[in-house]
Amino acid sequence: MNATWHADPAVLARYAADDLDDVRAASLEAHLLSCDGCREALAPMVPAARLDAVWSGVEAALDAPRPGVVERGLLRLGVHDHVARLLAATPSLRMSWFSAEALALGSAAVAAAHMRQASGGWLFVFLVLASLAPVAGVAVAFGPGTDPVYEVGIAAPMRSDRLLFIRTIAVLLASLAIAGVAALALSGFDRSVALWLLPALGLTLATLVAATWLRPIGAACTVGLGWLVVAAAASTAANDPLAAFHVLAQFAYAATIGVSLLILAFRHVAYEGRIPA
Repeated sequence: MNATWHADPAVLARYAADDLDDVRAASLEAHLLSCDGCREALAPMVPAARLDAVWSGVEAALDAPRPGVVERGLLRLGVHDHVARLLAATPSLRMSWFSAEALALGSAAVAAAHMRQASGGWLFVFLVLASLAPVAGVAVAFGPGTDPVYEVGIAAPMRSDRLLFIRTIAVLLASLAIAGVAALALSGFDRSVALWLLPALGLTLATLVAATWLRPIGAACTVGLGWLVVAAAASTAANDPLAAFHVLAQFAYAATIGVSLLILAFRHVAYEGRIPA
């Protein structure tokens, strides 16, 4: 629908030159929305470069990917945008992964809480799963075939070892938080609710060490299977489901953490050449 009046050409020229005050500019813009003639008269007065810049800005805003929940949270915590984007793309930092992890740990914790009088078997299952949760997260945190933005990460101005360490820390913290919440169901076990902490840290670091020779998934599978064999063998030999979590075993896990950190200090550069694109 056309307007019954038209703007003065001089006013249109001043508007195109951004020389109108805010009130008159707002009034003219309201008129331009309904007046084809004034829009046609204004179009030649606006520099083409200015229009191109406006449209480029609009296209960039429309095409820009919208940050997800994880990325928005990281940005609010002060994480640099490029780091937040690379972190948010981590497969094991997605809601589906968190949900699966929470379901597995929560189920084992509830079962252990209800059956604690009869047997420690379910507590063993929970402790083993809680120890393995961050290892599974590290397995898919970085590497070809699992990371959807692996090539982008390789091309990013960040060393592969730093990216893997940052993602590992994020996955580890998320896994520890989920396991900690699930452990609330184990309040009847007293100190048992924290027996998985050192094994989880030790296994995660051992996985990073193994990943200097193997791909992350291969490293995690090797460490995870080794842990299952050791935990099951210790429980069977001692006729105690929690044998792999007693004091001497905890010292062994602490030693594993120390040795793994020492090895990583010397071998962290191996990630650049050992993780193929």
